[in-house]
Amino acid sequence: MEALALIMEAPEQLSLRSLVLNAPADADVVVDVRWSGISTGTEKLLWTGKMPMFPGMGYPLVPGYESVGQVIDAGHDAQDRIGDWVFVPGSSCFRDARGLFGGSARRVVLPSARALAIDESLKADGVLFALAATALHALDGGALPDLIIGHGVLGRLLARIAMALGAPAPTVWETDPRRTAGALGYTVLNPENDDRRDYRSICDASGDSNILDSLLSRLARGGEINLAGFYSDRLNFAFPVAFRAEARIRVAAEWGPHDLGRTRDLIQSGKLDLSGLVTDVRPASEAGDAYPAAFSDRDCLKMVLDWSDCA
Repeated sequence: MEALALIMEAPEQLSLRSLVLNAPADADVVVDVRWSGISTGTEKLLWTGKMPMFPGMGYPLVPGYESVGQVIDAGHDAQDRIGDWVFVPGSSCFRDARGLFGGSARRVVLPSARALAIDESLKADGVLFALAATALHALDGGALPDLIIGHGVLGRLLARIAMALGAPAPTVWETDPRRTAGALGYTVLNPENDDRRDYRSICDASGDSNILDSLLSRLARGGEINLAGFYSDRLNFAFPVAFRAEARIRVAAEWGPHDLGRTRDLIQSGKLDLSGLVTDVRPASEAGDAYPAAFSDRDCLKMVLDWSDCA
């Protein structure tokens, strides 16, 4: 069995070609992918070649961990999944390319337990499950934020989920005027227009490695900074400001499997709305243009590839 897949041959070198897939095992499902998202965090680091090395990392690789599609076949133990619409958090089913992420392909094979059943009506918005689950995971283990940094997709999801969990509407900082619109029940400010210095819980979704000093100066005594972005450069801060504030700094890693289910529960209950976050949908055949646009176009919040034009 073969499938068309996006392949990062090297930084900023993308191709679309057929790869051989591993045969499904008894507990596997075969999914025809309809949409796959482009991550402006992890995949941007892969695209630029700045991703830190860790086990399984290297080129060529199939990117993507934000795919939505339908189960069209399954192994003996997963036959009841045929027909399900599912979210696919990546796969490792390719013989001739690294499947460290592995979701950006027309067809993938993965364990049934990793294919999350979702409502077909979500359509392309379903690719947001990974980012929403990441936001939910970041909010665990501490006070819900009264300040969020960045009004990109992750920042918006953090604000929406915090409110869905019962928190008062947070303040969100955004310096780019093109990204200040789209708030649902919370306030978006340029930090220059915010005089507060008593925030108890600050959640940073900016990925800016130089931001800690400015955040520490806005923190109430005993407050917490939650680093929810991904930082490719070394983080530094002036200790005296942190000392006076008795600040705490927490790091949130990626989502866990249970976070996907909790995210689905929030969506199904009507507490979490994913609408308005996917701004661009392009045919997968145009991925060569879509990838750089996803990373450089400030009007693009979330780029999604549509695989329906690929045989």
